[in-house]
Amino acid sequence: MAQRPADRTDRRPNIVFIMSDDHAAHAISAYGAGLNSTPCLDRIAQEGVRMDDVFCTNSICTPSRASILTGTYSHINGVATIYTEIDHRLPTFPEVLRDSGYATGLFGKWHLGLSEQSRPRGFDDWRIFPNQGEYRDPVMIGPDGEETVEGYATDLVTDMSLDWLRGVREERPEDPFCLLVHHKAPHRPWVPHERHGDLYPVGSIPEPETLFDDQEGRSEVIRDLHMTIADHLTEADIKEEVPEELRGEDARVERTRWKYQRYMRDYLQTVQAIDDGVGRVLDELDELGVADDTLVIYTSDQGFFLGDHGWYDKRLMFRESLRMPVLVRWPQRIPAGSVCEDIGTNVDFAATILDAAGIDARTAMPRQQGRSLLPVMGGETPPDWPQSMYYRYWEHLDVDHNAPAHYGVRTHDFLFIDYYGDGMGAPGSSEDRLAEEFELYDLRSDPAELHNVAHDPGYAEELARMQAELARLQERYEDHPYTGPSTPRPDWGPALPRH
Repeated sequence: MAQRPADRTDRRPNIVFIMSDDHAAHAISAYGAGLNSTPCLDRIAQEGVRMDDVFCTNSICTPSRASILTGTYSHINGVATIYTEIDHRLPTFPEVLRDSGYATGLFGKWHLGLSEQSRPRGFDDWRIFPNQGEYRDPVMIGPDGEETVEGYATDLVTDMSLDWLRGVREERPEDPFCLLVHHKAPHRPWVPHERHGDLYPVGSIPEPETLFDDQEGRSEVIRDLHMTIADHLTEADIKEEVPEELRGEDARVERTRWKYQRYMRDYLQTVQAIDDGVGRVLDELDELGVADDTLVIYTSDQGFFLGDHGWYDKRLMFRESLRMPVLVRWPQRIPAGSVCEDIGTNVDFAATILDAAGIDARTAMPRQQGRSLLPVMGGETPPDWPQSMYYRYWEHLDVDHNAPAHYGVRTHDFLFIDYYGDGMGAPGSSEDRLAEEFELYDLRSDPAELHNVAHDPGYAEELARMQAELARLQERYEDHPYTGPSTPRPDWGPALPRH
């Protein structure tokens, strides 16, 4: 592992944490899918590490953000769904950093409630979108109130972040800083900036191999999702009326292709503005002379289906939804151009950032459940590194997507999912109960996760092993397995209005 230069041994690193919303890893060219070109994001990978197996623990915006800030699973931090506020009694990593002398700033999407208790804590300055925010001329809220700011949201977030960064370097040059840059994009409804209007024209975007997945063999509840490109992307999403000849069931294939091209054009164009903003941040760090002393992390709150399996959105345990893009640069600790395939989760982010700052997360955040990713980012895998991860989605049969509550475990070789069929009172969940269903995928022979082998006698032993691993992780993370309607329910935070 590289050592810091002798004249910098007493300086803690600066931290720039850039997070987008619903940005799938396969929409970053560094991940090699061939969908688009993101040279500025790729620069982080080229000068640091690309992490290939970091997963979210509840694939939906608000819960993932709470897990990142607190280092805890949803049942600990109180944020099960997008309708629950964060438990303000839990410390967050920005609070810990600020208390230890860091200058801290946050600009962009918050999405964790707007009550006095739920607003950003631990920041010297902040400006956020209310709820989802708008792409154009958004309302933004700060310590001094709210105002409508003219411009394009992605550019505005970058502008505010850089203004704060320059001010901090001028006013507090001896103090390390932690800057959180939280973009709205590429969240639905995918409104691009005009400067990118010629990119990725309709008809030019490669289709995923699983675009026409017929869902054969999957659980019934998965075949009933309201997340298909063909039937659930709206005309408001694609900004164009579907031609009459593409409306019938017999035109499903062509309608899927027609909608996919328009959906992906707008999605990829919104990503391009993020890439522009990341380039500006990296250039500013160079200009200020602090790039070598700064830990830069780029991620998204979860993955996203880009036509994979015929779907859009997220929520599920399949790889495109579960995997978070994670690109990290820290010249003093991380070898340039490296790739990490060790398993990590968003629950690990807080411990990682505090570890970089020389702070013991277990002491500073006693309830946090993560583990620092710094060793594996630096190319050293501890012998006891986790070989599996635990996931739980609580928002049962939500009104828009009809995705079921489920939990499961993923290893490098297998994926096991238990659709236990009960919302358990989580805000935003249906009270309808469904029969329990299982899925098991052999990732060695079926990396596209197409063939459910849970009922194949040849996989009975592996099924039992994965169920045992699920039980072990639930015990480790203090999460009760579902045993029926009387299963103990977490004490969720105040319910938020629908937005």
